[in-house]
Amino acid sequence: MLILLRPDSTPADRARVVRLVESFGVACQPIGSGPRGAVLVLEAEGRLDPARFAALPAVEDIIHLSRPYRMVAREWRPEPTVVRLAGGLTIGGPEVLVIAGPCSVESEAQILTAARSVRRAGAAALRAGAFKPRTSPYAFQGLGASALKLLSLAREETGLLIVTEAMDESGLEQVAAVADIVQIGARNMQNFTLLKAAGRSGKPVLLKRGPAASLTDLLLSAEYVLTEGNPNVILCERGIRGCDGAARSLFDLNAIPAVKSLSHLPIIADPSHGTGRRAMVSPMARAALGAGADGLLIEVHPNPDEALSDGAQSLYPEQFELLMEELRGIALAIGRRIASPIAAAGAVV
Repeated sequence: MLILLRPDSTPADRARVVRLVESFGVACQPIGSGPRGAVLVLEAEGRLDPARFAALPAVEDIIHLSRPYRMVAREWRPEPTVVRLAGGLTIGGPEVLVIAGPCSVESEAQILTAARSVRRAGAAALRAGAFKPRTSPYAFQGLGASALKLLSLAREETGLLIVTEAMDESGLEQVAAVADIVQIGARNMQNFTLLKAAGRSGKPVLLKRGPAASLTDLLLSAEYVLTEGNPNVILCERGIRGCDGAARSLFDLNAIPAVKSLSHLPIIADPSHGTGRRAMVSPMARAALGAGADGLLIEVHPNPDEALSDGAQSLYPEQFELLMEELRGIALAIGRRIASPIAAAGAVV
């Protein structure tokens, strides 16, 4: 249940509603600090009579939430959430943020070359893994903390925002100190301890859909972050397990408009992991933008043939340049625009 307060309500009015809810032994959470606040009742279990609250002078309306998630639901926030990033960039508004880069940081030369090429093509953020959760324990696991230093160097030179993954609670603080957006990977989508810690970090969180997760599962995972006081969650469709070997995953384009009808949170698409095939990445990126994605996450490597991870799904720089031109045309056709990278002093482009 969501208790909407009148625009002229005061903090004292809100406190009165909270006290009344808690007097029934029910948890609740105040939402918003502006003139249109609300109180979210987390678990009522039939113990609350809505009429008790509707009669309060500060209460404008009572909304009954039928879904298992609350704070991410569009019922309580009809307007889309716009996540504000460093340098004035956003996700969830008219601009489409393109995040690009190699799967992993492999060396200083490799990540700087990649950063320069994706920025030159028009990407606004660089994504590369410092810590890599891999299916096989023998696969390349990333350079760790030293890679974070290289990502900082890349941002200093190019101005690109940094997106990189936190694998566990102990490494989250290291990642949050460097990243402009903290990624929670598909394998960790239901690592609830990590989700709570990410919520407390204060950094925007990019939450990837797990390979066997329903949209309800994804939105409930996002709810963990929001309940810790962090509203800046960006969802990511990256493909789910399918039964056909034609592609690495089943890239669920339906998820993009579906999430927009269910939730106010922005959603981006990762056609690289969604297909696992270089030849499929550009077509699916174009389709995802047309379906309403607020951003794209695309793997680009200076030399995919020598990549230590995910080379088969990484675009060559020249392929990415062509794709960016195509995306600009699609964005224009649907009334949006591709976000431009922010300037950096001494940038090499």
